[in-house]
Amino acid sequence: MLTSEVTIPPILPIVLALRSTWAETPLDPSVSIMDASWQGAGEYKFDRGWVFAKNDSKFLYMALDVVADTGNDFGTGDYYWLTFDTDENRGISANKDVNYGLYPGSPNKMGLQKYLGPGTWTGLSLPPESKSRVEFGPSPKASTPHRIWKFKISLTEINASLFSLLGAPFTYFGFRVSSTSPAFTDDYPTNFYMDFSKLPKLYFATKPAPNPALLGTIIGTVGLIPTSASVLAANGKATTASGYYVEVHNAAFGGVLNFIGNRVNITALIAAGANKYRILHADPGSAVFNPLISAWTNYQWNGSTYVPLAFTADVNHEYTLLNPALEYSIDDLLIQFSTYGLDTGLHKFKVEFFKADGITPVPSAPQVLSLYIDNNVPEVNINSIVHGGVEVSTCAIEKIGPGTDGIGFHVTAHDPEGNLASWSFGATYGDNQSTTIYSQNYDTAVPPGTDWGGVQNFAVPTTPNPWRPPVQCAYSFIVSAWARTTNGYSYIGYSSYHRNLTLLV
Repeated sequence: MLTSEVTIPPILPIVLALRSTWAETPLDPSVSIMDASWQGAGEYKFDRGWVFAKNDSKFLYMALDVVADTGNDFGTGDYYWLTFDTDENRGISANKDVNYGLYPGSPNKMGLQKYLGPGTWTGLSLPPESKSRVEFGPSPKASTPHRIWKFKISLTEINASLFSLLGAPFTYFGFRVSSTSPAFTDDYPTNFYMDFSKLPKLYFATKPAPNPALLGTIIGTVGLIPTSASVLAANGKATTASGYYVEVHNAAFGGVLNFIGNRVNITALIAAGANKYRILHADPGSAVFNPLISAWTNYQWNGSTYVPLAFTADVNHEYTLLNPALEYSIDDLLIQFSTYGLDTGLHKFKVEFFKADGITPVPSAPQVLSLYIDNNVPEVNINSIVHGGVEVSTCAIEKIGPGTDGIGFHVTAHDPEGNLASWSFGATYGDNQSTTIYSQNYDTAVPPGTDWGGVQNFAVPTTPNPWRPPVQCAYSFIVSAWARTTNGYSYIGYSSYHRNLTLLV
């Protein structure tokens, strides 16, 4: 139930953080909290019970294990709130921060609303992907049956990502649990929905365990993408299987990249005396490898929080190997570097190892990793809008006649390097209304493994043709395009263009 009632809960001790753990398989909220899939979840103690958390690259799986709610009274007014600070500023941001809760009287129906300000929200709607389920029974923390709220939260809905330049990826959260029998309504932290400044932090797990057979011998993955199985040496582009942690198809690389080491092989190199290493890089068309120099921050867990540690190259352009036994926000990180400013094309990388003197080499298995780097965003344009055979100027007011009268368009959504993922053309109008007029995506436009550049000055086919507006209103026509370029965690690269018209019907 989502309401605006105010109840002052007991004062609780401050808990620094909840650390989510990696979900090797997706968790279905309908599955019991006693199922093995919930084992090993991160834990957070609150006055009435526990919070459990796991995540993968797409969803956060949470449970509010309300051990104090022992009344098996579905439909009597028991409810939860679950809030996320989506811009991570510990302040309430209108139309950004979100609150999940029950539709009144529907214990398995999740609602979503956005904050408008302290204690005020938008109307209630169904979330696009997230869902919840309620359970009454035992849990790993209490054998006496009690209320358990379980959630599958879409990371995109809470603006969360497993990639962060600011440390371990995280979000801030707060929640309410309310029971009719026994009677209590508690907020954690107190009055969180009025003030985000004391929200606890939830760290996302970033540590899936890809099949070792998929990993490269030294540079095991780029982000989450395994280099041996997924990156084609001939063109330096990546394709992963459907349902993999991050799904990409014939994707170029760009943005800031993390090279993650093959833990088994690097641990063996450390045992052989390796202490230093150097990353070497060759530009497109060059056979000359030069040291790749970068500075980055990784975060080491100290038992209660992540502590930043700076990493830079020494005078020999070498870095010190991390102790694999220690826990970092990005385990086995060899280097983090920006590809912005690099030439578009096929770049090559390899790693050399040395003993502590930085001079004596330690032999390693050979690996040259080829990556196609492309940070260009697609070209987009609305080339023309035509009504009655005459081109319409921007901001014009057009009267659309009856019958088949309407608007025609020519648009461009083009990637010269052939790394387009998808494009769409549509319009927004009225009170948060929108309509898609035409769209294409890589998977259906061309055969797998083929480059795709999109369209140029394309006459948008519509049904009916020409396009007729649904209502009389001011319209913003928008062409958007997404690049088929990845940083190893998701696609990056987006561009859009819009033109405005008022259409009278």
